[in-house]
Order: sequence, then structure tokens, then C-alpha cells
Amino acid sequence: MSKVLAAGFRVVVLIVYTLFSVFPLFYMILNSFKSDADTFTTFVVFRPTLDNYRAVFGDGTFVHALGNTLVVSALAVAVALVVGVPTAYALARFTFKGREDIAFTILSFRFAPGLLIAMPLYVIYQHIGLFDSVLGLVWVYQLIALPLIVWVLRSYFEGVSIEVEQAAHVDGYTRLGAFWKIVLPLIRPGLVASALLAFIFCWNEFTFPLVLAGANVPMVTVQSLNFFSSNVIHYGQLCSAALISALPEFILALLIQRHLVRGLSLGTIKG
Repeated sequence: MSKVLAAGFRVVVLIVYTLFSVFPLFYMILNSFKSDADTFTTFVVFRPTLDNYRAVFGDGTFVHALGNTLVVSALAVAVALVVGVPTAYALARFTFKGREDIAFTILSFRFAPGLLIAMPLYVIYQHIGLFDSVLGLVWVYQLIALPLIVWVLRSYFEGVSIEVEQAAHVDGYTRLGAFWKIVLPLIRPGLVASALLAFIFCWNEFTFPLVLAGANVPMVTVQSLNFFSSNVIHYGQLCSAALISALPEFILALLIQRHLVRGLSLGTIKG
């Protein structure tokens, strides 16, 4: 009987926790179909309307911001992977003077507050012509994506036994061939997980696009501020914009959830 009660208690706790976790999303979905008046006067019983979504998609500005955010985030992650994967491999496989100093320096990119970095970069970008440009945002987003990818993948490379590469060398593979044909497939779950996490962090970034971008390259996080005004906050439109902006991340996570779960749960790979 005690085991049945304990199992029932766990089920109740899980249900309560699930409801608690899902409630903000449920509340946002409800508000996205409410008028501004219904937002404050009723909770469940209301007349649904699509006016909030029409307002969000109305002039195409928000759609343009979504496209910019997708392009900038994808390019930033791609550049971080090109630079970060060999960097993580070198830090994991080779022993050289200053190795840990280099690794700590890469990690330290995430230490400083974004606003502290963005203000000097604003002056620099104005002088070199990178202000309000895709290239400028991709460059500064390396401060977000690169440390994450390097430090996550370094642990995965360290988890691959060196004997695996040595066996590949015996079979005639060069170091580059063994890295490309043997090691990378073994760390694929970690590669996918780190890339997705870096993409999410870049997608959700607010400070850098607020300071370093403008009308030419609007980003979705900054564009959401348009639903605020000095007199009123359009909560329905704000919830609609938030749901739409979260949709690409949600779809991407669903498409690669198998690799994502493996990458986040395994941690290391035993050779």
C-alpha cells in the first residue's frame, strides 16, 4: 500500500509541476486571441479574435525581423562551428603551453555583461561601417556562440578514446581523415546539441541588436518593443509576437530532438 501511495504522490507532483510549467505558455496562447480589453477582464471565457496576429503581420516589418534573425543566427552558428570545432579538438587532443589559458580566454567572452561590450563596439562599428549590418551582428554573436560550442565539444572530444583514432591511423587514415570520418560522427549528438543551444542563445539575444542594429537589420527581440507605447501595452499583440518568434526554435528542436536528447544526456562518449 505504501508503494502505491508513493507512486500516486509522485504522479500528483509531476502533474502539478507540468501544469505549473505549461501555464505561462497556455496563458500566452489565450492572450494572443484576446482583445486588449479582454486581457484584463476575463481569463477563459472571451470572444476570440485574430486582430493581434493581423497587427503583427500587418506591414511586414515583423516578418522582415524574423527573416533577419534567422539569417543572422544561422550564420553566427555556422561561423562558430567552423572555428569552434577544430579549436575544441585541438584543446582536447594536443598538449601545448598556454592551452588552458586559451580555453579560459574563450570562456571569458561570456563573462562581461552584453551592454558593457556593446557600447564600445557601437563606436567602433560606426567608424568601420559595420553598424546596422548582418556582418556586424554575426561577428559580435561569436561572443555568444563560440564559447558555448568550444567548451561543450571539448568534453565530447575528450570522451572519444584516443585508441579509436590510432586504429584509424593504422587503417591508413590521416589525422584529418580520422577526424572527419571517425571522430565527428561519434560526437554528432553533442555537435547538434551545442549548435541548437548556440542558435537559441543567438536568436534570443536582445542587447547586441538593440545597440548595434537599426532599421536596416531589425531583429525580432527588438522589434517586439514596437508593441509597447508610452500610454498602453498591447499584451495580445505582444503575446502573438512572442509565440510567432518562438515557433522556429520549437520546430527546429522537434526536428532534431533525437540528437538533442542524446547530446544533452550522454555528456561523454566512451571509447
